[in-house]
Amino acid sequence: MSGSLANWATGIETARGSEETIRQMSAGAHGELEPAYVLHRRPYRETSALLEIFTRAHGRIALVARGARRPRSVLRAALTPFAPLLLSWSGRGEVGTLRAAERQHQPVTFGGEMLLSGLYLNELLMRLTHRHDPHPELFDAYAKALRALEDAMDAELTLRVFEKRMLEAIGYGMLLDREAESGLPVVREQRYAYRADRGPDPAAAHRGDGVEVSGATLLALANEQPLDEAGRREAKRLMRCVLRLHLGDRPLASRAMFGA
Repeated sequence: MSGSLANWATGIETARGSEETIRQMSAGAHGELEPAYVLHRRPYRETSALLEIFTRAHGRIALVARGARRPRSVLRAALTPFAPLLLSWSGRGEVGTLRAAERQHQPVTFGGEMLLSGLYLNELLMRLTHRHDPHPELFDAYAKALRALEDAMDAELTLRVFEKRMLEAIGYGMLLDREAESGLPVVREQRYAYRADRGPDPAAAHRGDGVEVSGATLLALANEQPLDEAGRREAKRLMRCVLRLHLGDRPLASRAMFGA
């Protein structure tokens, strides 16, 4: 990982846990060897780190890793992005204290566009999930997406499928296989206008309203099947439109790094 990308991975803006927040921890919480990934980390005090963690059983949580920035700390090497971990922690309230971290196996390794894709997945999780809201199916989808990126599989399809599964997990699943108004099945050969807050309707009935997309692209996304070049472009425009509805106006840092 290059210096600039490493800095971005550990410095992306997050829901910050201030020292005051950490001092005010109240309700008990703990985990014992829970499957997890590090989404983000930033320095905390002189030798510690403040982590945003994605766990299978507890959702996204915040942890303090005390002493993790010391040169000889066993946590220093373990707490890297894209590494499948088993974590134990304790604490009270919004921010817990990390007690132990074990790697299940080596972290996913990739560079270039695949690395940017992984950072994009992390940022989506940071922006669209709430702390302490478990989504085991989304955790599994994230792990699967990382493996696909490591294996240099179709990155575009990997991202689109993860985006779709993420929206489903957080309660905003997309209507892809039938028309919004009539309920009729989507036809591969037909063109549709997809409204982010509604779904697809025949394009001829919605001039300039929504993202125009083919029925073939909608059905490919619904069934998580490969897309041709035109379908890739349509699917990317469609998912950006839908995600914008939930992300708001603040741009994604990882998308800026893609240059698009």
